[in-house]
Amino acid sequence: MTAVTDENPGQGGTGEQLSDASRPGTGWDDGLIARRAQATRKEAEQTPDEAPEEEDDGRPQVEAYVDSGSPLQPRLDALRELVGLSRARLDRAALAEAGRVLDEAAARRRLSSRHTVVAIAGASGSGKSALFNALAGAQLSETGLRRPTTSSPLACSWTDGAAGLLDRLAVPGRLRRRPAPGAAADEALQGLVLVDLPDHDSAAKGHRDQVDRVLALVDAVIWVVDPEKYADAALHERYLRPLAGHAEVTFVVLNQIDRLPGEAADLVLDDLRRLLDEDGMALGEHGEPGATVLPLSALTGEGVGELRELLGRFVQDRTAATRRLSADVDAAAARLRPVYVAEGRPGLGERAREEFADRLAEAVGAAAAGQAAEREWRRNAGRACGTPWLRLWRWYEATRQPGSRDRAPLAAPPEERLTARQRVEQAVRTVADDAAAGLPGPWAQAVREAAVHGAKGLPDALDELAGRVAGGGAEAVARGAGGDAVCASASKAAGGPLSGGEGRGGRAAGRPPRPAWWPAAVLAQVAMTLLQIFGGLWLAGQIIGVLEPGLLTPALVMLAGIVGGPLVEWSCAVAARGPARRYGQEAERRLREAAAACGRARVLDPVAAELMRYREVRERYVAVTEFSTTGR
Repeated sequence: MTAVTDENPGQGGTGEQLSDASRPGTGWDDGLIARRAQATRKEAEQTPDEAPEEEDDGRPQVEAYVDSGSPLQPRLDALRELVGLSRARLDRAALAEAGRVLDEAAARRRLSSRHTVVAIAGASGSGKSALFNALAGAQLSETGLRRPTTSSPLACSWTDGAAGLLDRLAVPGRLRRRPAPGAAADEALQGLVLVDLPDHDSAAKGHRDQVDRVLALVDAVIWVVDPEKYADAALHERYLRPLAGHAEVTFVVLNQIDRLPGEAADLVLDDLRRLLDEDGMALGEHGEPGATVLPLSALTGEGVGELRELLGRFVQDRTAATRRLSADVDAAAARLRPVYVAEGRPGLGERAREEFADRLAEAVGAAAAGQAAEREWRRNAGRACGTPWLRLWRWYEATRQPGSRDRAPLAAPPEERLTARQRVEQAVRTVADDAAAGLPGPWAQAVREAAVHGAKGLPDALDELAGRVAGGGAEAVARGAGGDAVCASASKAAGGPLSGGEGRGGRAAGRPPRPAWWPAAVLAQVAMTLLQIFGGLWLAGQIIGVLEPGLLTPALVMLAGIVGGPLVEWSCAVAARGPARRYGQEAERRLREAAAACGRARVLDPVAAELMRYREVRERYVAVTEFSTTGR
């Protein structure tokens, strides 16, 4: 049974071996989304290597637990898929028990379904061999005062055809017996294979290993206890408590009641039931499913007939293998629960995504880029609508500064770049922690690893993006990803021309679009300039005597040009505030979206893929446990 699989050396299909279905080449796909070839797998399972044994009347055997109405097969299928999906995320030791259960289920279904293998186990001196002989009706197993008396498993089969099952138990031919003629004729026990085990508390470790190995393979077990050792801690802590989920295939008999006077047998039996209840083992009383507990005396025969009757009904029901394997699946699912069941509802919420995008935008300087784009738009408006004299003065100031025409935009200081890189790394760690919150350990680690792996090169890609995004448009954004195909394709969604700095010679690397009113403003500024020139020439002509004197009119014309030029420039500056602000906001939005798209492609999408994988394995785990308590 599942509690003793750690001490099953040399047993095929146990220990750390995974199921056949979980190994490569068996139709299993370990992709992100399971591709389930149900029909192919079921067809392969229905054609095992070993042909089923034949009944004595020549009819082929039918596996009791492969009935389409049984919940066991869907649970085994779900467990097989669960193991396949989890192999890349969980270590081999965590899946060893589930693999063992799948192996044992496949092995058991290839063997006889009309036989029920029941082991008799107990401590030294409890009377196991005496009960074995009493049920078989013959002195098949040696009894005596020497301990240990039984050193190897001894089997007794009531019908033919159990050779495969006994080979699986590694019971040699010299230790296989048949019951006495009278007991063999008992119709109720036809199909029973009874196995007498060595003492589970034997001083010889090899004996204990044999007990553990056989208990992991039989369909049911009869635990024989005596009035002296029924409360033995080794029995309860090592076997009964771990195997509490196998109550439906467990018999617990209190032997040697002939040694208890008066009502002592009832008192000991009640105390035994109390201990079993504390072990978590359900008791089959009042028609409820659970372990069978009864007193008997193998020496005097008291209670042996009742046990034989119960065994007969149990064997003829032919569901022991199903119930045993269902209990094994329950135990495997219980062991896997900590690595599949999360606390709360883990995932990557919209708020976490927005905060991640905000952190990336802060790291890439989206707000500063928007402000720079707004200033650039206003500067362009000033150049277009400013007075010629002011523009001439600015040109003169620029020529006075050596190298100003070839000055490139200054790069961010190393300290600022380091701060931005640290912000990106912090953003990745934060979003990974948010996504992994509440997940079981292995899946939380997988989410964090996916985020960290995807974030490699993200700071450099964002640096390139911020450096080239001023070049204008989606193509510049794509090129700004530094050759990163993932960020390039994702960032093209930003689109539109952006501006945020100046290129060579003070000219904008990406000119903002000119509004429709700019030509009119330019014409008005030209008109004001012409008025100034015309008024000035008029006054000059009067001064030198070429024209008739009359200073008022040319002075007014010249004054109109002088006042009108700055007035037009001021009007343009006022009119440009709204469009400049909107252009800056649009530039900030596009750079924010480009950075968010890059972060989403490199970090959020891999994290979401891991979360999707976890949700799928969680669904498979729920399918494994769906019928754990009903429908067996």
